[in-house]
Amino acid sequence: MATVTYDNATRIYPGADGPSVDKLNIDIQDGEFLVLVGPSGSGKSTALRMLAGLEEVNEGRILIGDRDVTNLSPKDRDVAMVFQNYALYPHMSVADNMGFALKIAGVSKTEIRSRVEEAAKILDLTQYLDRKPKALSGGQRQRVAMGRAIVRSPQVFLMDEPLSNLDAKLRVQTRTQIASLQRRLGVTTVYVTHDQVEAMTMGDRVAVLKDGILQQLDTPRRMYDHPNNVFVAGFIGSPAMNLLEEPIRDGGVQLGSIVHPVEQSKLAKAEKTAIVGIRPEDLEPTTEGGIPVEVDVVEELGADAYIYGRTTVGNQPGDTQLAGSDDEKQIVARVDGRNVPDKGQTIHFKPKGQGDHLHLFNPESGERIES
Repeated sequence: MATVTYDNATRIYPGADGPSVDKLNIDIQDGEFLVLVGPSGSGKSTALRMLAGLEEVNEGRILIGDRDVTNLSPKDRDVAMVFQNYALYPHMSVADNMGFALKIAGVSKTEIRSRVEEAAKILDLTQYLDRKPKALSGGQRQRVAMGRAIVRSPQVFLMDEPLSNLDAKLRVQTRTQIASLQRRLGVTTVYVTHDQVEAMTMGDRVAVLKDGILQQLDTPRRMYDHPNNVFVAGFIGSPAMNLLEEPIRDGGVQLGSIVHPVEQSKLAKAEKTAIVGIRPEDLEPTTEGGIPVEVDVVEELGADAYIYGRTTVGNQPGDTQLAGSDDEKQIVARVDGRNVPDKGQTIHFKPKGQGDHLHLFNPESGERIES
């Protein structure tokens, strides 16, 4: 096992307008499960491939433990990678697929068989060792790919969207197995996904990338409760955080027909407007004014329900009209599943309690406005 360090690591593809990964700095602890997450083209897979040695590092360096591996070939880095498409040899049995890297390395047949059987037991694959990959389900094939990584006993596991080819139910089941397996083995793991739910449920820490730049590196809980900027706020959480640009008033921020109180220290750092972030579960219906929402869709989940609707923000009587403020904005709110509104109905919402979970962001920079 080992630590992993990205030290200003940069990757610039020939002919590209800018870096695919730009001055990435991450310190991954020994035995940690770190998830790299971001939309398509954010640089997350490139960052993983740089660590694997499959992409050149144009600037900066990468360390595994105390060893600078920036210019080492993939085989000399002591890492094992699990790919999205499994990359199994169709003509080989499960056992031969799992032990192939050891065979190439010159490990004895007895040692290979011992390691393969041990990994198969961990992954519940013992009964499939003599089968070919075509006789397995997608989830079983992915476990074989995991087994191939495990038998090598690497310092670091690298996983590039390993669950994206599985159906929804199997994906949930397999991600639980992977997280549990990683805890048991204690191997430092870097995991890439575009699915923020996967990131939040699996990682000890999560690194959010956008356009090759690290936006935030934090625990899932802190990232959810304390996003650094508008991008992270809108990306992390399902359903996503509601983001509305609203005018600043004395003592608070305008939310529809009410002024919601906000700490003066926060208001002092805002200009005329602020982007207000409110998660769906932090809104509650009110009869005393607030944000009017016309209900479009009701998603009933049993005890809870989510309503998806539209509101017009910053367009109250006496307000100074804001640029684009008459645009309709999407709003999502969680409500009691046994008392759901009708489609087309207009409901007013306000932040729960004292608005402890209200988030304010600078509309120019998108950065969080701290108290």
